[in-house]
Amino acid sequence: MTDRLDESQLREHELRNRSGWNADAPNWVDSGRRNWASTEPTWGMWEVPESELKLLPDVAGVDAIELGCGTAYWSAWLARLGANPVGIDLSERQLETAAMLQAEHELQFPLIHASAENVPLSDESFDFAFSEYGAAIWCEPEAWLAEAYRLLRPGGRLIFLGNSPLVMLCTQETEVNEEEDCTAQELLRPQFGIHRLEWPDEEEVSFVLPHGEMIALLGRIGFKLESLTELQAPEGDDENRFFVPRSWARQWPCEDIWSVVKPSI
Repeated sequence: MTDRLDESQLREHELRNRSGWNADAPNWVDSGRRNWASTEPTWGMWEVPESELKLLPDVAGVDAIELGCGTAYWSAWLARLGANPVGIDLSERQLETAAMLQAEHELQFPLIHASAENVPLSDESFDFAFSEYGAAIWCEPEAWLAEAYRLLRPGGRLIFLGNSPLVMLCTQETEVNEEEDCTAQELLRPQFGIHRLEWPDEEEVSFVLPHGEMIALLGRIGFKLESLTELQAPEGDDENRFFVPRSWARQWPCEDIWSVVKPSI
């Protein structure tokens, strides 16, 4: 792991998210290990197989960066598909887990301790940028998306997955955990003005934008929208994944996958 974090430049939400994820990192070791051992990439909390969605481009030989990589299982999947990934994360404890799993699987790629809102790498260094949760929800949208645009070469693609605005509008302001149903079947907050979200008893700060605002932001930055996929949970026994019941996620999307391109000059 390379430490490139400039603590003096971290904003309030970044400091909170770093602290919260460092404290929570031990709870993600088992899931990280399970995903590292998986032979096929899967998407989101419901682990929808890539073979069903077919959303990844051909990444063989491309330079890729995972923004907010956590335990870096997506970087591992990309490496096995032939990419040259770099993982970056604000939490040094999460990166320690990623480095441990690299050693276990004898699969090495750079891990950088830094913020996805201020990436210490050169302009136009990558062909592909990616975030599953990570930067997609824990970073301020305009900041991290502008960084992704800067890092991509012309013609490069960004794919990111995060919470849908709808699920955030329906999530109760209670402690989010797997033991209680925190997702209602009615709207609990207004959509207009939704941006930064904070939850009782949680240190971390997350972000979400309505689809219209996200499309407008991507356009202002310079991205061209290729696709928006609203994930549906697969059939199965009703259970909670984090704070969302399967029965809810069978009816409404709890996660969105965006694919955007930096136009060629």
